[in-house]
Amino acid sequence: MAAVLGPSGWWQRWRRRLSARDWSRMLLLLLLLGSGQGPQQVGAGQTFEYLKREHSLSKPYQGVGTGGSSLWNLMGNAMVMTQYIRLTPDMQSKQGALWNRVPCFLRDWELQVHFKIHGQGKKNLHGDGLAIWYTKDRMQPGPVFGNMDKFVGLGVFIDTYPNEEKQQERVFPYVSAMVNNGSLSYDHERDGRPTELGGCTAIVRNLHYDTFLVIRYVKRHLTIMMDIDGKHEWRDCIEVPGVRLPRGYYFGTSSITGDLSDNHDVISLKLFELTVERTPEEEKLHRDVFLPSVDNMKLPEMTAPLPPLSGLALFLIVFFSLVFSVFAIVIGIILYNKWQEQSRKRFY
Repeated sequence: MAAVLGPSGWWQRWRRRLSARDWSRMLLLLLLLGSGQGPQQVGAGQTFEYLKREHSLSKPYQGVGTGGSSLWNLMGNAMVMTQYIRLTPDMQSKQGALWNRVPCFLRDWELQVHFKIHGQGKKNLHGDGLAIWYTKDRMQPGPVFGNMDKFVGLGVFIDTYPNEEKQQERVFPYVSAMVNNGSLSYDHERDGRPTELGGCTAIVRNLHYDTFLVIRYVKRHLTIMMDIDGKHEWRDCIEVPGVRLPRGYYFGTSSITGDLSDNHDVISLKLFELTVERTPEEEKLHRDVFLPSVDNMKLPEMTAPLPPLSGLALFLIVFFSLVFSVFAIVIGIILYNKWQEQSRKRFY
């Protein structure tokens, strides 16, 4: 008759059958489940992988500063607070930014931004808004929501003040997106309308609940959604196929105030890598690109500077130029002498 094993006996027998690798896998699974950072299903053929900590930021904001060892750098008037990072205070003529120091080489990704915009201004007496960036250059202050104009990459703008007085069809705050190869300027007077990919109204000021924006880039498909109604549901805002973004750019966020102002706060930035199945045809179509572009949208081409000449090439150019000059001088002397001889014969 087989002996009946108690709970401790079954545990001892099962434990002996597990290898060291099995134990490590179980421990990793338990850690992921406990931290809420395990894979999550987000759609057909797409799953969240692990939170990319080197590109993410949350309380208590460790690794934020101005030093070379920080993962995130502050610029301008940006300040680290206990519950948020304030890009600009509710004061005139301020600008600030927060930039990741690590370039992102992910192919498909999703960036979730938890933010808050609030201040004393009433109606349209507030501004100007904030931007989220994925660009080639970082830490470059400028007029476009605190960042440089003619940037290279993607910009998503939460614009809280309408500069174009004649327009009536838009309600602000307004969210828009722009892809730039460095040749386009953001048109402030028209709130970026000539170069935008799309947009939507997003009432985000002075709300008593959390506000979120998500940027999803999968298979050359750009999607931007908002969660600003306090319902914990994503609402579609922008969807653009055929967006080609190079890898190796930087994530950042920036803000600026002018005559009007607001508090522009970032609570967290969380980047997830998305795993996506691709067919062999899609693999060919989705090869890496070196300059941002959008299918069916003509961007002015950038004139690439000529590469500098090497020492050997410069030597050869000078050498053959001298040889050609000497040859031309010799030919000229010979022709001149012949002309003189013919002139003498005419006189005899």
